[in-house]
Amino acid sequence: MTLFGGIEAGGTKFVCAVGSSPDDIRAETRFPTSKPEETINQAIAFFKEHGPVESIGIGAFGPVDPDPISDTYGYITTTPKPHWAQTDLAGPIREAFKVPVGFDTDVNGAALGEYRWGAGQGLHTFIYLTIGTGVGGGIMVNGQLLHGLIHPEVGHILIPHDETDSYAGKCPYHGDCLEGMVAGPALEARWGERAETFTPDHPAWLLEAKYLAYGLASIVCMLSPQRIIMGGGVMDQAHLFPMIRQNLIKTLNGYVHSPAILENIDQFVVPPVLGNRAGVAGAMALAEQALHA
Repeated sequence: MTLFGGIEAGGTKFVCAVGSSPDDIRAETRFPTSKPEETINQAIAFFKEHGPVESIGIGAFGPVDPDPISDTYGYITTTPKPHWAQTDLAGPIREAFKVPVGFDTDVNGAALGEYRWGAGQGLHTFIYLTIGTGVGGGIMVNGQLLHGLIHPEVGHILIPHDETDSYAGKCPYHGDCLEGMVAGPALEARWGERAETFTPDHPAWLLEAKYLAYGLASIVCMLSPQRIIMGGGVMDQAHLFPMIRQNLIKTLNGYVHSPAILENIDQFVVPPVLGNRAGVAGAMALAEQALHA
């Protein structure tokens, strides 16, 4: 049995695992994302203890450089996270184990995981969105992860600012972009408490669903996905899904005339099948790709 290593390198925590698939995890650990050297060394120590592995995949918070021919391939680049800007993440892992290392954004990794084992199976074009500490999107187009200039930054698309909402937005770059209005820190800043304490009838969710639907409408018109998969801590609120779906139908206003939206919206906007394991499973899928590249 070929074993792969997976690293879901989040801005808050790292998740490392060894296994062959989400159903065959041989070892797993989680630890806070502290300073780069300390955090990377913890990951290396885990794989030394639980290896050997044939390859390692890394899905990282960003922005990152996912271009294999770039001098800074495998780097976390212009992140606002203290200490992590211009950090070589893939290089030390490759040097420690001398195995192929796959590298991409954490959300592209999660999209790949859902494509292999989850809600993206059988599809060729879809998006995986995470709504949590930040907002990110992993995009699969014609069976390939989308990169381009760098990689998609779906969290920073601009959306209409509701005229009843006086909150200016949390994003340090754009204020009221999608991330600036719907991510966990924005919810806490607007309402004065963490989102997980909100009851299902809290007024925050009406506004959250509206803003998320604005973002999804732009994605539908631009990408034409076969499905939108929504994960992350904020989306643990299951009651949000029907609110988002109905707001999306209202926002599109019949323009995108597809049965997937008009008749089967419950199967068009869905949670990840892999749940909170989508990220680390996707990292293992990146490892498998790297082994066979």
